[in-house]
Parts: sequence; structure tokens; C-alpha cells
Amino acid sequence: MDFSYSPKCEAMRAQVRDFMDEHVVPRLGLAQREFDQARFPLSFMEDLKALAKSEGLWNLFLPRLHENEPGQGLSNLDYAPVAEIMGRVDWASEAFNCSAPDTGNMELLHMFATPEQAERWLKPLLNGEMRSAFAMTEPDVASSDATNIQTSIRREGGDYVINGRKWFITNLARPDCRVIIVMGKTSFDGASHRQQSMVLVPREAPGVELIRNIATLNHHSAVGHCEVVFRDVRVPSGNLLGEEGGGFAMAQARLGPGRIHHCMRSIGLAELALDLMCERAKDRKAFGKYLHEHGSVSEGIAHSRIEIDQARLLVLRAAWLIDTVGAANARKDISMIKALVPSMLTRVADRAIQVFGAMGVSPDTPLANIYTSGRTLRFADGPDEVHLRVIARAELGEGSDRRKQVTDFLTRSE
Repeated sequence: MDFSYSPKCEAMRAQVRDFMDEHVVPRLGLAQREFDQARFPLSFMEDLKALAKSEGLWNLFLPRLHENEPGQGLSNLDYAPVAEIMGRVDWASEAFNCSAPDTGNMELLHMFATPEQAERWLKPLLNGEMRSAFAMTEPDVASSDATNIQTSIRREGGDYVINGRKWFITNLARPDCRVIIVMGKTSFDGASHRQQSMVLVPREAPGVELIRNIATLNHHSAVGHCEVVFRDVRVPSGNLLGEEGGGFAMAQARLGPGRIHHCMRSIGLAELALDLMCERAKDRKAFGKYLHEHGSVSEGIAHSRIEIDQARLLVLRAAWLIDTVGAANARKDISMIKALVPSMLTRVADRAIQVFGAMGVSPDTPLANIYTSGRTLRFADGPDEVHLRVIARAELGEGSDRRKQVTDFLTRSE
């Protein structure tokens, strides 16, 4: 078993790391000042995107559709260590056109868009000319079960008319968000997994009303986790993505890769938290000793290293499985990392906060934001409980023959 990264991956890691060191890290202070002033998009982002594109660091998450399209594209296994480097700075992935929810939306459009839809929406997204949103979660139902959604998508002549309320919709507060992929019901009477459909809704369509940008753990994101109401929003029937009744299956196709991308980036954040914790522990003294000389601190550092490396190995295995057998057949492994990585991130961030003391919960370090990211991610793209249910069901099914053999053997032994 070879645990080394491929030559292509190693070369891309070095290139992305150099880009981060030369162009992203020097802008951290300016980015924070602009975030504090609620300025978004960041003033320098278009320059960074142009530079990344010129260096071939573009659309790395998605293989090229055609030779004349931007980006190189990597396998999931090669992309994972690269995404980890990008993930150390929460806004950096945008510079490479590799940030959520656009990555998932581009994959969805790549799989299901008509040529006309691809020309209007996918091509500008691939070129980094606009941003997008994905609207599935609703405040009035348990959205962990997507069959519960109540947003209505009603056919009326040559149009679809949309009515409903969504919330925690990322990107919707951005002025450069141009399209929303809305999941709702075109039927309330059919089979439970065939009632849902998706439509492409221009952000500026009449009846799209942004209610508020919701803070998470009192952290206000300039990107937005928005509540939005659709009141008699009318779009042409040609804006249907895929087929009527195919929304649930398309959502599963979209969320699988999206979940692993979140986990890849989260490992980068965990590494950053551990780096900060180690530097603080070597620099600060209490009761006559450096902090790392106190057993509780050194144990926290050791546990963090173990947990990060465990999580990374599981993410790499899930990435390899997606590459080899597809996201649908890697469902259990995707759920495993989605249930594991966010909790790992919050534990590591919490230990780092404790080592920093009160400074750790202040804006003077990124640790509070890292903790918030991990805790919020335990809900995003499916709560822990749903993924644990998927894992348990798979385990009960996959191991039934083996367990029956053991039970039969023990019964005979008696």
C-alpha cells in the first residue's frame, strides 16, 4: 500500500503553497479589515483570480470538459491534499475558483444542464465571472430529510411559478451571485423521492426577496447564510434542470462531492489551529514553565495530531473510492468523513483556543472562526445524525452474512 502522493499532486501542492505564501498570506490583514467593514467581494479578489488562472491554478476540482476550457482538473485523490492547503484561509479557495457552493453547482450543471443552460450559467461559473447559490434547506420542515421540503414549483403554461421559503443559503448576500438552483416540489402526490425538481432562478428575478443574512454562532458572514422568500417567482420551463421528479437524485449527486470538499478544506483549518497552538505553547509561560511543558497542553497537541491524521486518511480513502467506484458507491465512506471531520475540527480548535486563553475567542486570531466553521459544518450538507444513520444501515447490511456465520458457529459450539 503506497501512501505517497502522485507526482502530479506533489507538483500542484508545491505550486498552490507558493501561491498562498506569495499572494494570499500578505493580504490576510487587508481581507480582515474589509470583512470588518462588510466589504464583499474582496477588493483584490479579481486580481488574484486572474493571476491564479494565468498560472493554471484554476477549476482544480473538476476535470476539463473540453480542451479549450479553463482549468486542469485533478482526480479527487489528487485534489484532496491541494484543497487542504487552500482551506487554511477560509476565503482563499475563491481565488482558484474552487469554493463552495459553486463547485457543487458547477458539477451539477456539468452533469445535468442543457447546452443552453450550460452556455448561460456553467460557462460563466467556470470562468469565474459570477457566483451562484443552492437553495434546498427550509425553516419550516426538518430539511435533513429532503423529501420534507415544501417549496412549490408549479407548471403554468410555458413557465414554472415558485413559492416557498429557504434559509442558510450561502452566497446569496453577494452582489455577484447571479443564479440560484432552487429545489422544490413539482408534485405533492407522487412517490416521495420523485416529487422534487430543480429549477434555475436568476437572482434578479421578480419575487426573489432576501429577508436576512443569518449569523452563525453570532458570526456574521459577508458571503451570507441567507433567508430568502420566493413569491410567485416565474421562470421559463427551459430553466428546469434535468427532469421533473429528478431533484432528489440530483441533490444526492451534488452533495457527495460537496461533502468531501468541505472535509478536505477542514483538515487545512485543523492544521492551522494546531500550528497556532504549538507556536503559542512554545512562546508563552505560566507558573515558571512554557505551556507545552505542562502535561495537559502537550497531550492536547498530541491528540490533535493523531485526530487530524486519522481524519486525513479517511478523507483520502473516500476520495479514492469516488474516483474508482463513483460517489454513489462511496456513500458510506462519504458519510463517515462528514460525521468525523467537523467534530475533529471543533475539538482541535477548542484546544487551541484554550491554549491562547481569552485571546483565542477574540478576533485577534482565526480560532473563533475556525471553531464556528467546524460547528456549523456539523449541520451543512446533512447533520451528523443522518450520516451516522447511513453508516449504521450500511454496516448492518454489509456484515449480515459474516455475522450470521459467527452466530451459527457459536450456536453449534454450545
